[in-house]
Amino acid sequence: MTYKRILLSALIAITLFAFKSDKPAYNIFNIKSKVVKYNTLLESASKVDVVFFGELHDNPIAHWLQFDLTKDLYDLRNGKMVLGAEMLEADNQLILNDYLIDTINADTLKKRARLWPNFKTDYKPLVDFAKEKQIPFIATNIPRKYASQVYKKGIESLDSLDNSVKAWMVPLPMEYDGEVACYKNIMAMMGPDAAGHMNENLPKAQAIKDATMAWFIQKNFVKGSIFVHYNGSGHSDNFEGIIWYLKRYRPELTILTITTVEQDDVFKLSTETKGVADFTIAIPTTMTKTY
Repeated sequence: MTYKRILLSALIAITLFAFKSDKPAYNIFNIKSKVVKYNTLLESASKVDVVFFGELHDNPIAHWLQFDLTKDLYDLRNGKMVLGAEMLEADNQLILNDYLIDTINADTLKKRARLWPNFKTDYKPLVDFAKEKQIPFIATNIPRKYASQVYKKGIESLDSLDNSVKAWMVPLPMEYDGEVACYKNIMAMMGPDAAGHMNENLPKAQAIKDATMAWFIQKNFVKGSIFVHYNGSGHSDNFEGIIWYLKRYRPELTILTITTVEQDDVFKLSTETKGVADFTIAIPTTMTKTY
């Protein structure tokens, strides 16, 4: 081996060692499990109709990237954007609208809407961005009271609700397929020891959340715009959950999914995470939490 080749090999080894010994806050992987730059994710996301940002609710890196990606997509799509979130429930839409148009302040929103404990730090910046840019922000989730009712009494128990209440959820009767992996796995994850306590309505309660979110996404999608939706990764991983329903309501819409995972090693995706989403954000397990 010539001196130049030896020197080149040494430089490459030193560079790789320096990179490996660094402490990145995250790495982004594409669906082929290859590390890509943020701009690759941004460019891909800017070309679709709906982006699902699957988060870990207490992860600060996920929330930071949500905000930056939203801002950058707004610029790339010339302000043609709609935002929506699992963390806001459909019966609070009018209250949210009042906040967006400055009819009420943040304190009133907090008093009148059912906000998550980490709303101020993790979701309010997104809502305030929509307020500043005068773009819609959709409360997509079913009111938790009725998801709980499905768990306790089944989907059929919703049939007797007043039509004004039914407006806050997917139209009934709701399609449900218990063989869809994300719902089938809910029961499997409970394990044999939980057999006496298992409730077959548990995956249905998850499904009505997914179906309702998909319903309000398609209902509020504006042709020529991009809809960015924030949800727990379990609602969109493996292109199921919300996406399974959205493809039934609006099969023509193009979709991109992002998921967030925590790993000890962020330089290589774990086997179970591969192919879960179009892009995966791997974050160190030692990352601090927002709550």
